[in-house]
Amino acid sequence: MDQSQIDALRTQPVLPFNHLINGRHVGASDGARMEVLSPIDGRVLTSVAKGTVADMETAIASAREAFEDRRWAGQPPAARKNVLMKWAQLIEENALELAVLGVRDNGTEIGMAIKAEPGSAAATIRYYAEALDKIYGEIASTPTDVLGLIHKEPVGVVGAITPWNFPLMIGAWKLGPALAMGNSVVLKPAETASLSLMRMAELALEAGLPPGVLNAVTGEGAVVGETMGLSMDVDVLVFTGSGGTGRRLMEYSARSNMKRVYLELGGKSPNIVFADAPNLLEAANVAAAGIFRNSGQFCVAGSRLLVEATIHDEFVAEVVKATSAMRVGDPLRLDTHIGAVNSETQLLANIGFVETAIAEGGQVVYGGERMLQETGGYYMTPTIVTDVKADATLTQKEVFGPVLGVTSFETEDEAVRLANATVYGLAGGVWTSNLSRAHRMVRNVRTGVMHVNTYGGADGTVPLGGVGQSGNGSDKSLHAIEKYINLKTAWIKL
Repeated sequence: MDQSQIDALRTQPVLPFNHLINGRHVGASDGARMEVLSPIDGRVLTSVAKGTVADMETAIASAREAFEDRRWAGQPPAARKNVLMKWAQLIEENALELAVLGVRDNGTEIGMAIKAEPGSAAATIRYYAEALDKIYGEIASTPTDVLGLIHKEPVGVVGAITPWNFPLMIGAWKLGPALAMGNSVVLKPAETASLSLMRMAELALEAGLPPGVLNAVTGEGAVVGETMGLSMDVDVLVFTGSGGTGRRLMEYSARSNMKRVYLELGGKSPNIVFADAPNLLEAANVAAAGIFRNSGQFCVAGSRLLVEATIHDEFVAEVVKATSAMRVGDPLRLDTHIGAVNSETQLLANIGFVETAIAEGGQVVYGGERMLQETGGYYMTPTIVTDVKADATLTQKEVFGPVLGVTSFETEDEAVRLANATVYGLAGGVWTSNLSRAHRMVRNVRTGVMHVNTYGGADGTVPLGGVGQSGNGSDKSLHAIEKYINLKTAWIKL
């Protein structure tokens, strides 16, 4: 990948996208469309079909028919494996096209996007392709005159709703295990980042996935997302996004068929630095990257920096230094470290959080403003706020933007209390040379993922799941498969 290849792709017109239903591209039933604005320059990039209730119902019916006639679930594991492996190959072959399309749609810097989007998606699809013929049933321990078998069966129709920050990566986390286990899927991408995921779904058909097994409907969450949530024909619903939407999806489940709902709802992840950290300069550089890459728009972002009081001032100075070296700008430039905020709505919300932080006594020591407004795009300086209290809005509410709140602590017990002082529990980190302290922090900080002397980078071999209001269930690893299977007991009298 070089800059000339990226520049050639960025100038190509993007054709309008329609729904993908039963293997065909179809427009909205009423002909309505939604404009897609690029966060790079605020201009119209293309349009997508604006789905209706009828569109989503048609897609769900297509998935149900495909599941019931077993055109996919009934194929031997080796056959499903071959299709998914071919899909992963096609994603890799089209990686640069997918990455540039995604960046034009959601603003992630290309250096991160090429790895985190098509690179990660291909690896995830391949991982579950390799795993699917190694998932065995069980034989129970029973009396000698009984045989107890435990079968692992696909659940049926899976509804998947994905966010706008990493559509390919997070989409693959859901599509990979769901399809590997033989389910049919209806996909609803985010309104402000659907293009690359729709293209990846097209590649699944090219790889040989039977029509109707994977359907994708674009549109507003309040219309097509609600229809999916209320459907009596969706068996499992998986979602990554905001807590408010997650609550509504659980309500929809209760109002319909009691479908299982698995949620990953973000967090306010603490990154805890003790004075005995093995390398404070590395910790500062990682802390800056752990919140500011992709403009802070990732669920495990280390948005709360907790620093031992004896090193607070010098450590914050190092974080400011690392932050000031990060270039904000055109996300399709390879020398850009921080790209665009996804939308103007999100950008203004970020600025609002900074204003609230100041009003509540926080001190902005770096950034805090909109920038590059002359481009028409949505850019914000990475922002560092110190003196953030445990009950401050910046501690309690997820910004989902490039805003870091810093709080000092005196003791290990205080660090734990501060780390656990929110309703969230998705990720966290601790920097220390004390092995016993590291294990205590892993045990005592309520979170789904805890990093030690690093932040980020956990691969697909380990689960990502939250506690508290960060959600339930796990993406990634073999544990994710549990969401997409039913256990069936056969009790056989011999």
